[in-house]
Formats: sequence, structure tokens, C-alpha cells
Amino acid sequence: MVLVSWETRIPLPKTIDPRVQISGNFAPVQEQSPTHNLKVNGTMPDCLTGVYVRNGANPLYEPISGHHLFDGDGMVHVVSIHGNSVSYSCKLTETHRLVHERETGHPVFPKAIGELHGHFGVVRLILLYARSLFGLVDPNKGMGVANAGLIYFNNRLLAMSEDDLPYHIRVTSSLDIETVGRYDFFGTLGCAMIAHPKIDPVSGEMFALSYDVVRKPYLKYFKFSKDGRKSKEVEIGLDVPTMVHDFAITENYVVVPDQQVVFKLGEMIKGGSPVVYDKNKMSRFGIFSKNATTSDDMIWVDSPETFCFHFWNAWEEPKTNEVIVIGSCMNPPDSIFNDSNNNHHHPDCILSEIRINLKTRKSTKRPILQQSHQLNLEAGMVNRNKLGRKTRYAYLAIAEPWPKVCGVAKVDLVNGEIKKLTYGEERYGGEPFFVPNGQNSEREDDGYVLVFVHDEKTWKSELWVVNAITMEMEACVKLPSRVPYGFHGTFISEKDLAHQA
Repeated sequence: MVLVSWETRIPLPKTIDPRVQISGNFAPVQEQSPTHNLKVNGTMPDCLTGVYVRNGANPLYEPISGHHLFDGDGMVHVVSIHGNSVSYSCKLTETHRLVHERETGHPVFPKAIGELHGHFGVVRLILLYARSLFGLVDPNKGMGVANAGLIYFNNRLLAMSEDDLPYHIRVTSSLDIETVGRYDFFGTLGCAMIAHPKIDPVSGEMFALSYDVVRKPYLKYFKFSKDGRKSKEVEIGLDVPTMVHDFAITENYVVVPDQQVVFKLGEMIKGGSPVVYDKNKMSRFGIFSKNATTSDDMIWVDSPETFCFHFWNAWEEPKTNEVIVIGSCMNPPDSIFNDSNNNHHHPDCILSEIRINLKTRKSTKRPILQQSHQLNLEAGMVNRNKLGRKTRYAYLAIAEPWPKVCGVAKVDLVNGEIKKLTYGEERYGGEPFFVPNGQNSEREDDGYVLVFVHDEKTWKSELWVVNAITMEMEACVKLPSRVPYGFHGTFISEKDLAHQA
């Protein structure tokens, strides 16, 4: 990759150096129209009749300065499954940002992490403001990349990043992807929404947060009825703008993290990143009713030195007055944004159980795996039919060597036992996605794990289908083109897809 900007003559931190961030199979690919009748080794299970979709960052233009892995334009990869008849396609999500830059022929909007860094970040913000004054750009139409989360809710597939409204995308009859546009829930969503909303499997409601890095309130909570009607927003009092990438729900509560990674825009003037670790801040969790209309009854419980980028589940244990939170605690907390104070080659992501006592307002934290079996576990899920209820198993990516993923681990959250499936020499994957084998199976782990796997020797990609009980591969789909390492996905059954808006 040839970098043409004079800015790149100044050494960049590895966290925003494009030669690091989008090298190898992190590099972008071209859009691809549907390719049908792909080769399948093994037999596809009946419960996988539908489409598996996965999001990721795929920059339209070659970076000319700083670039972080999270900065790329959103691209959705689609695998349609009907028995052993399988097809694949991938398309960029047509965000306002992408459409404007494609028409202009070059990047216009600053990248949220890689370019809003140091003195050049300040210059880019001033330039964006000047362009908006002269009507050359309209930031009010959205500057997000929609590259992180995917969720199917109220018959709509939504692509999300926490810096914008969601984008409504559709799986077409030809098994391609088309962008409908920004989706504001019938005109009621006037703010960005984080990329990890939660759907309660019993009520069908969706719960979400929105954070602001400039003005108060820095954090808001709201929910949607199963037909997409938004509730009143609940303002959550935070003293400083804080990164809240994920949160959790239980049967009755919302669990909101207020952690030590915060936004300090003034750091750019000092030449640094505005995303920083505040060692003087106390990490804590806020807990309040899912049906709350204000945050007056919210309780805060300290949880020292806790930073979880993702939470896998949470549930209530009424006998002990506790809420149990399962997440991967990352140390150093800001290591994916800054490397200046990081002597590690990678962050440690420790799968942890955090017990929050609602009566004493104290918390405890413990690693779920024994020290001798400790692994870097980041990206994954539990059975989504059990979200917010007590679960025994989690399916998580083995993020080694960081930031690559060498396999998937099935973790018993009770006794810490693990079953691992590794992809083999120079093969790496991404987020494992668990699909239950029907709604009413008696076994929580009855289902299949879907994951994209890439062979760095042959430069070929596959979709693996893994039996979630035995952790053995049951089927493998040979894909027609390379699938870059990406972020989060979802599965939509053929029955649900038939009702797509």
C-alpha cells in the first residue's frame, strides 16, 4: 500500500497506522454479486435454512493518513442457505457518508478514530465545520459508517455503528443486499444508537443506549416495543463523556457500564487520541428497571479496574439479591485505541463473572477460566433465546495471536471447562455466531456455530458450520472470494425473512 499524504511522514502509532490496521486479510475487498451453487462439504442442518449476514469495515478509498480498523465503510457479507444449496454475496452499505464520498471521488468526512488524532485531528474538525458552513457537506444527514452491529428487529435488518442512526438494509430476492436508508423508527430516533441493542427473547422488545461525546446528557437509554415504537428517553447522569460500546439486560433490569475509557477532545491539542484511559475514574455499573421513565431509581455499584468492551449475558439471582454479569475484561482498557503506554503485544481479554449485590451495593469479580487454561476470549455470544436469563454456555472467539482469531471456545460458565476448535495452521476466523436448533430445544447448547474462516496460505475463505454440542465441524462452504476479518453478524430464518419490510 502506497501512502501519498505528507502526514504519513510522521510515524503513526500502530493503532492508527494503515500498514498495520488493514494489512493482510484485514484489507478491503470489492463488492460481489450473488454467486450460487457453492461447493458444500458435509450436510447443512435444517435449522440453518435462511441467511447468515456479517458486518465489517471495508474502506472504499485507500487511506491517505491515519486509519483505525474501526474506521472502514460498512460491508455486509451474506450467505444464503437452503439445504446444500448455498450462495454468497457482499455489498457496501450505502451510508450518506459513502454515497457523498463516492460522488465526490475522494474522502470528505474525517475518520472517527484514525484521523481525529493529534493536531491533524483538530485541523480536520475545523475543515469539516468550514465545509458545512459553505454547504459542501451536511453532517446532519449522518457521518456514520454502519460497519459494526447487525440486528433483525421488527422485520428489518439494521446495520449499525455507534456514531449514527442505524441503516435499514434488505436481502433481495436475488440474495443480494440493498440499502433502504437511515432508519429513525418512524421519526422518533433523533440520535445515534450504539451497535449492540438487545432484544428480549420473551417480550420481543429491543433495548438501546445512545452516548454523546460533546454535550450533556452524555448517555441516554430507551426501548422499542416489538412493533418498533420508541419509548421516552431516559437521561443517565454521567460527569464525563464515556465510551459505552455495549451493555446488558436481565429479565427485569438494564445493566449500564460506566467505565474508565472516556473522551477528552482536548487531548488532540496535546497531540494524542481523544479516547483515553482515565486511571483516576472508578468503574461502576448502573442498574435500573427496563421500564423506567427516569433514572431516579438507578443504583450505582463500583467495580474497580473493570473494562469490558463486550458483555455476553447477565441475569438475576433473587436468593442472593445479585445480578450476574458475564463479560471479557480488557487490560489495558484503551489498548485498541492507544499503544503509547502499552508494553503488551496485545490486550488481555479475561472472561469474567461480575456479581453485583443490589442490597449491599458491592461487587466481586472473578476469572471464569483457571489460570492454567487462560485464553484471550473476545467476540461471541450465548444462545440468544436465553438472553437476560441464566445461561451455562458461551461461544467465544480465541483472539490469538491478537487481533487475529485462531479458533472458537465453548465455555462452561459454571465450572470453567472449555471445548476448543482451532482452525489450523495459518487459518483464522472471526466472531462465532450461535444458531439454536429450534425455539423449544431442551438443551441450551443444541444448535450450530457459524464462522468465517480464512486460510492465509491459500488466500481462500470458507464458512464453517460447527456442532455446538460436540464442537466438531459438520459442514464447510467454499466461498468464491476472500472474506476479510470483520465484526458482528446475525442469522435470519427463511420464515422471518419472508416478512421482511
